[in-house]
Amino acid sequence: MPNDRYNASNQARQAGDIEPFPSGKITYLAPLPLPTAHPPYGPQIGELNHVYMEFGIGSPQVFMWQVTVGFPFSATFMITCLFPAIAGFMFFLAGSGWNDICGAIEGVFDALIGPGSLAVFCSLCIHIGVWHHVHKKRLSLIPTRFNRQRREVCFMPEGATEPVFVPWESLSAWIIEAQGATQFGIHRQYGMGIGFHHGETLTSVEFQCAGLPLAISHWEAIRGYMEYEVNDLKSIQDLQDLQGPNDPPHEGLHTFRNARARMHQQIREGRRSRLSGFFWYLYHVMTLWTIPNRLVEWEVRRLERIGKQALPEVMREWSEPLPKEQWAKPSKELLRLSKRVRQMHRRHPHWPITEIFAAVGASRHGTRQGA
Repeated sequence: MPNDRYNASNQARQAGDIEPFPSGKITYLAPLPLPTAHPPYGPQIGELNHVYMEFGIGSPQVFMWQVTVGFPFSATFMITCLFPAIAGFMFFLAGSGWNDICGAIEGVFDALIGPGSLAVFCSLCIHIGVWHHVHKKRLSLIPTRFNRQRREVCFMPEGATEPVFVPWESLSAWIIEAQGATQFGIHRQYGMGIGFHHGETLTSVEFQCAGLPLAISHWEAIRGYMEYEVNDLKSIQDLQDLQGPNDPPHEGLHTFRNARARMHQQIREGRRSRLSGFFWYLYHVMTLWTIPNRLVEWEVRRLERIGKQALPEVMREWSEPLPKEQWAKPSKELLRLSKRVRQMHRRHPHWPITEIFAAVGASRHGTRQGA
């Protein structure tokens, strides 16, 4: 792509730089996109192929549908069957007669059925409302797209009519560490973000992570893809290895069947108890067996059919594959610094990668000043 298409300004920050703020700090992982030596993990990654990768909202998850439809069903079962049965059993243990046991069962059922049904209905409405909100967001959101053949990133800023194309090696990436005091103690938060300056405006994508290593792993999944080290979704999303070689990359009926087959195999080999297998079946029965898996497959098909229609034409053309001789190459500086990061990591395997980045950055600045 011609350089005049880029509006991203040069960034003063580099990998390894730290920017403190009152409740924490921001540590930059790029530019330049140096290797982190962390295992890649990318739940926010959607489509991935040999040309581009989409980053924003990942594929629909079975667990979301298990919560949406399974939780209300489980609550209904407990209200109408389990709690009355427990009450009757307690009367039985106390030595009560059959009439008293039946009265206890009916009394608990009558007491719970009204407010319980209202609570279950409200819960179902809330869960469906959350799903509908997320689903509409998936349909309307144009995710950030990474093209490794061009070594460019395509952003669609909110409210913009045309996408913005940014050189891969000029993209900023950072991790956020923050903490605050609450009545329950010290609360720590972590996040990961990518972005660039478009004029005086920072366009960025940020999301929370469960921990600092996980935040770095999210970035490593992106970096690894752009540097041809990550080539499929299975290696960065299917941590339980539930997808076979010919299975689609998203969750669905195939992951349920593979999980059940593995569970039976582990029981036969003695690596899992039959009690564990019973609870596996109980959990899936209470979450409506394969219905959540089928709903995921329906949602994926709907997203594929409707979501792609929202892409601007210029973005579709930019996403077309290039002849191999036209593929962009990494800069000499990136190759040199990446090699130095790997060497330092082998010499100091226990150093945090952020310290290695800082050391490499210091030597880089020193070389520039000496020149």
